[in-house]
Amino acid sequence: MPMPSRRLSAALLTGTCLTLLAGCAGSSDTAGAHGPAAASAIPVVASTNVYGDLARRIGGAKVQVTSIIGDPDQDPHSYEASTRNQLALSKAEVVIENGGGYDDFVDRMLKSAGSSPDVINAVEVSGKTAPKGGELNEHVWYDFPTVAELAERIAAALGEADPADAATFTQNAKDFVHLLRPLERKEARIKAEHGGEAVAITEPVPLYMIEASGLRNATPEEFSEAIEEGDDVSPRTLRSTLALFTGKKVEALVYNEQTSGPQTEKAERAAEAAGIPVVPVTETLPKGKDYLAWMTANVDALASALAK
Repeated sequence: MPMPSRRLSAALLTGTCLTLLAGCAGSSDTAGAHGPAAASAIPVVASTNVYGDLARRIGGAKVQVTSIIGDPDQDPHSYEASTRNQLALSKAEVVIENGGGYDDFVDRMLKSAGSSPDVINAVEVSGKTAPKGGELNEHVWYDFPTVAELAERIAAALGEADPADAATFTQNAKDFVHLLRPLERKEARIKAEHGGEAVAITEPVPLYMIEASGLRNATPEEFSEAIEEGDDVSPRTLRSTLALFTGKKVEALVYNEQTSGPQTEKAERAAEAAGIPVVPVTETLPKGKDYLAWMTANVDALASALAK
């Protein structure tokens, strides 16, 4: 069922949670991209495993990364941060947050942590702002130019923390940015072949990928906003959304499978009944995939759906 809040919750588990750390939610990744982290590794905390993966790729064995949200079955919007996370933040030299209202609990926890890490805010790095009269789409990790800039910013932060390895971090970021280029070319290919075609979404999560692919989001704004905020969709808005599928007005439904409920499931069933492809996406890394493999699968799935 839809969650009551569509932003990462600021609620902190207190008291006896410290004695139950093994059972608290979260993920602590102590290995670097190329093996176990060194004893003197830079402590990095990322709000989600998406940013944790970027830090490990750029920092390698020189970083020790804690991803606060690392479970693909966890709804990021309803996450309750733990005292374990508070402890990790108090020791971090670099913190990577999404910003834009997505994970505000990180800033609140930092205020009580008594430390001053280098905080990297992905939305600020992106330079994106809310459109006039609209809301900011904070899901900037689906925007590859932003992720490229973020990689460079992470390399710079790690270089300040460990000047001796700054050149390595910079080169790792360059290598990563180079590997992002094929993804941008895939989006450009979709745009060339399907530019202007309409698709539907359940939430704004994949919108940057959709827009970069030249596609048009035909979903009533009231529907995707209500789903994202955890509100009920009005009967009229739901009928308008379902009509996109029964009337075959869209070529695909891009569905956030990490946060679903009765109304999004109705949309999914309507699309399937009409023979319209459903493209599942998530907000955090699926098990067994890094960022590049994950996004490659997402873009390829979108291209395949449109080609049917």
